[in-house]
Amino acid sequence: MRLATPIQALFSTGPNEPLDSLPVSEQRRLIRRLSDENYLRFGRPAEAVEAVTDYAVRTGPETVAVRAYRPSRQAPLPAHVELHGGGWWLGSIDEHINDAICRYRCVHARCVVFAVEYRLAPENPFPAALADAYSVLRWVRRHAAALGVDAHRISIGGTSAGGNLAAAVALRARDLGDPGLVCQLLEVPALDLTGDTMRAALATEELAPLAGHVSEFETPLRRYLRDPADALLPLASPVRAVDLSGLPPAHIMTAEYDPLRDEGEWYARRLAEAGVETIVTRHAGAVHGTGYLTGVWEPARQWQHEAAMALREAHERFSATSKLA
Repeated sequence: MRLATPIQALFSTGPNEPLDSLPVSEQRRLIRRLSDENYLRFGRPAEAVEAVTDYAVRTGPETVAVRAYRPSRQAPLPAHVELHGGGWWLGSIDEHINDAICRYRCVHARCVVFAVEYRLAPENPFPAALADAYSVLRWVRRHAAALGVDAHRISIGGTSAGGNLAAAVALRARDLGDPGLVCQLLEVPALDLTGDTMRAALATEELAPLAGHVSEFETPLRRYLRDPADALLPLASPVRAVDLSGLPPAHIMTAEYDPLRDEGEWYARRLAEAGVETIVTRHAGAVHGTGYLTGVWEPARQWQHEAAMALREAHERFSATSKLA
């Protein structure tokens, strides 16, 4: 495994000692500070948008924050629900990397991006985050006119744990008969929460050098799931769902040097076998945290461009199809 120099520099910024002995709240504080420092060091500046508006959305007895990024005053525009990564126990819509991603997609995909501050584990284990994400999707659709978006052109997506949630929301929406999403954008998604696919990938000669990072993937699973048996549920591990037919078109992006690569590509194969329009791209040389490197590594910029264009094309394709109908 030969990692690009910017990736090696990113990896060198990790904590010198494990943080497991600290309370979860303190771990979050330290990792959040590191995340923001890394994005300021390695990422490109966030882009300007027309407007940023915060909403408080009821998701049953709870209320979650939703931040809307708008590219222009034009209405109605397509909408995209964005779910940040962080292993279900980290991350925030305020984090520099997540703010920059939303702004980039807002401008280049020409859509209103809704970032969701879903509840985090272990305080709120599975399926709390899923319930929040699904509730926000329904809120966007129900209030589309007031939000200035097209209720028929809504996509969903996320990175890592956020990709897991996006895939699960798509499954839930299908099962509950909600109007179809136009796209699910899944980036380095965690789709098999048994951990079996990840551990098998790390046992290969190609990915063995990453085996020392296994706790970064296993700890989130323990914190997110109420019981290990939950990992077999389709809304926890979408790749293990029996029936994947009738799901929205998928654009799945995997990284060559990522322990989650194989489960993303497995899901792509299963979707295609179920008749779901699916595109999967493996990015050579990329790692799980490629999104941090947009300021210093051209492949990271290509990654973000591909993601934005996938959304833009999905929204425009649906608009053209609906006009023909």
